[in-house]
Amino acid sequence: MMPRETNGQGTIFGGVLLSYIDQAGAIAAQRCTAYRVVTVALEKVEFKQAVLVGDVVSFYGTVIKKGRTSLTVDVSVVAERMHNGVSRKIDVTQATLIFVSIDESGRPVAHGAQGL
Repeated sequence: MMPRETNGQGTIFGGVLLSYIDQAGAIAAQRCTAYRVVTVALEKVEFKQAVLVGDVVSFYGTVIKKGRTSLTVDVSVVAERMHNGVSRKIDVTQATLIFVSIDESGRPVAHGAQGL
């Protein structure tokens, strides 16, 4: 993470992390459908640890449920922090997002309806 993404306390803005969580979730969802996906819900997010400038942050998205038009994705966020040459992994947060597959008109579409 870079200094431009910090708040007044010197930690990374929560909103920046939420944006990356949404992107990671969308990538995971997109792998399960031939259609575009849009975010329709984001469950509670509780930040366990702050992310600092210089941390290397990884976002891991996994589809945990596939509905007719929706995909539920779990995203875990882990920061890697170097201190005195030692790397330490820190669990930052976890979120569950719901995406819906949409057609060219922006209407929900069933995953099985190929239309490619």
